[in-house]
Amino acid sequence: MSHDPNCIFCKIAEGQIPSKKVYEDEDILAFHDIHPWAPVHFLLVPKKHIVSMAHVTEADAPLLGKMMALVPKLAAQEGCRPYPEGGFRVVANTGADGGQEVAHLHFHVIGGPRPWLKG
Repeated sequence: MSHDPNCIFCKIAEGQIPSKKVYEDEDILAFHDIHPWAPVHFLLVPKKHIVSMAHVTEADAPLLGKMMALVPKLAAQEGCRPYPEGGFRVVANTGADGGQEVAHLHFHVIGGPRPWLKG
């Protein structure tokens, strides 16, 4: 399924629910987390509905590669300091035991000066 009409991230990607966008193209949307853990905290989501990392297939490799290649550019754009003194964290929670709250693959990109409230 490329879209789930009941998925909040699908609705955000389609513009049905507003978000504070960081980046958008035909395949990917990045937007600020509504409950940030750090000075920089945004989500990177594929517009294609993929439930979790446990559902990724080999066919998804180009999309995930594109997403990962965007992370450093968007992290810097949003205020993360350069590596090695700066940096950022990329997290993909998967399933109930992994802390996944929304059943749509997404990467948290988290950074900025420490200490962070969570993480």
